[in-house]
Amino acid sequence: MSGYNWNWPILLKEPYFGWIVSGFGSTCAIALLAWAIAFPLGSVIGIARTVDNRIVRGIATAYVDVFRNIPLLVQMFLWYFVVPELLPKDLGSWVKRDMPYPQLSTAIVCLGLYTASRVAEQVRSGLESIPRGQRYAGMAMGLNGFQVYRYVLIPVAYRIVIPPLTSEFLGVFKNSSLALTIGVLELTSQARQIEEYTFASFEAFTVATVLYCLVTLLVILLMRIVEGRTRLLGAITAGG
Repeated sequence: MSGYNWNWPILLKEPYFGWIVSGFGSTCAIALLAWAIAFPLGSVIGIARTVDNRIVRGIATAYVDVFRNIPLLVQMFLWYFVVPELLPKDLGSWVKRDMPYPQLSTAIVCLGLYTASRVAEQVRSGLESIPRGQRYAGMAMGLNGFQVYRYVLIPVAYRIVIPPLTSEFLGVFKNSSLALTIGVLELTSQARQIEEYTFASFEAFTVATVLYCLVTLLVILLMRIVEGRTRLLGAITAGG
């Protein structure tokens, strides 16, 4: 490292600065859109894992087991290279070539479905951590099953699982780097491209690392504010 010639100004030149901005934008887009899939879908699946209906609970459990136990990298390749071949010919061709931004769309869907399985486990654990007396109290007041979940269990469960959900969102942001394996020019991919063109590997990956850290710190700060404002006395979030 003592003999390395640092060249920070090169990152401010075009097209390298534009590549960093573009890659960072793609990373944020993948993470946010994947989370928009993962959070509602994972919530539904997590709730389904706690209902009394065995069929619904079994389907939700199967989803979690499949998506959690297959590595995300393998799922990226399956969604991009295998799934289109299993579809009808015209639809498969559209997915591979004619769909807008096929690599980016595939990465978003894959990452969203994978993360949904992890969100589901967090929601399920939050619901199951609530004493069953609260469920019985709601039913004693005349609430049906749907109303018990809506007015009693879910509001408490989400407040309990804010810290692990924060970790899952940060995981989405970091896992978006795997999209480079199917051709998405996100932040890590652009840093590698700058390295190949300029040999400024330390500069490129240092900037990428700093951007990842800034987003992580921003999310942690925002979620601490949310956690503080939604804190329940006697719940897990009240600790510390």
